[in-house]
Amino acid sequence: MTYRVLFFLVAALLVLGGCKKEKEFTIRGKITHAEDQTIVLEELHTTTLKKIAETKINKKGEFEISAMTGIPTFYLLKLNDQSFITLLVDSAETVTVEADAANFDREYNIEGSPGSEQVKLLDSKLKETRHKLDSIRSLDNLYKGNPEYDSVRPRWAEEYDKIVQEQIDFSTNFVRENPFSMASVLALYQKFGTDDPSFIVRDLQVMKTAASALNSIYPKSEQVQALYNNTLQIVREKQSADMKKFIQEQGDNSPDIVLPDPAGNEVALSSLRGKVVLLQFWAAVDRASRIQNPVLVEAYNKYKRKGFEIYQVSVDVNRAEWVDAIDQDKLNWINVGDMEGSRLAAAVYNVQSVPFNYLLNKEGEIVAKNLKGPALDKALAQLLD
Repeated sequence: MTYRVLFFLVAALLVLGGCKKEKEFTIRGKITHAEDQTIVLEELHTTTLKKIAETKINKKGEFEISAMTGIPTFYLLKLNDQSFITLLVDSAETVTVEADAANFDREYNIEGSPGSEQVKLLDSKLKETRHKLDSIRSLDNLYKGNPEYDSVRPRWAEEYDKIVQEQIDFSTNFVRENPFSMASVLALYQKFGTDDPSFIVRDLQVMKTAASALNSIYPKSEQVQALYNNTLQIVREKQSADMKKFIQEQGDNSPDIVLPDPAGNEVALSSLRGKVVLLQFWAAVDRASRIQNPVLVEAYNKYKRKGFEIYQVSVDVNRAEWVDAIDQDKLNWINVGDMEGSRLAAAVYNVQSVPFNYLLNKEGEIVAKNLKGPALDKALAQLLD
């Protein structure tokens, strides 16, 4: 799919999604051997369930429930707390469910709801995978102590890993192929079991793509908001872990940054080796950054003749505001920025907010971070006096 086609697809979805009002949907069907039982429809929230409607199943096993929604929404259709199916219903849909009470949550037919059909596909595949994995675990437990155990166990372990990878590939491909479907939220939160806390889909790029796509179409969905925020948190944690790993691998040396100064000359952080450097991230439009600048000016004037330098990275996007702030605050040290948020530098150093800084010794090693006021002066005195 070309970028132009994708752009128009997203734009069309935004228009359709943004204009969508709540409409009535209907769930009807037939459940054999459930005559006179009560069937309940509950809306699935991130941490709670909300009862929407309930009705009696008639003598023929038939029922009908209607409710309102404006976006695809997750529901549980319940015979009881142990017997239910998950639906993903959009506005104006007429959903037909057919099942038997004895295996209501395991075998059912559904029509009229593409989202619910996708949910069934995901649930059925995961149940099949769990059954296979449970069988291998049972064999493993059964054969422990058997003379043949050591010879057959590697084969079972290989088969176990193969089944796990098949499920990972299935779920990942589902999300990759359906980034705008709310069913992808379910796929992204599925796990192999209660004893395995990790998610099945582990491809962060796939998760980011789906979270961004769904957030653009369904920004008011509680599940989408949770997915989007969770994805941002995972990205931050990965960036932080990558930063720590990089620093450890480099012997605590700071990753290099090369950005242009206001005159357009590129200045490398590594060119300051031999000096004690404060790597300061800031923004001209950020009040906290501007408040901190006079403190930095005082520290710079006090220690610059002793080998102290400031390498200040702007995350601004407006060049005029950046240059004006440098002049107004009398920032007579190295100021750099690409006027695109200096995103790569901020990501490499795991900068989540500004102002934020790292203190580097003469060898370029990070010795402290996020120093302010007296703490900065004390650290500089220890390194330079």
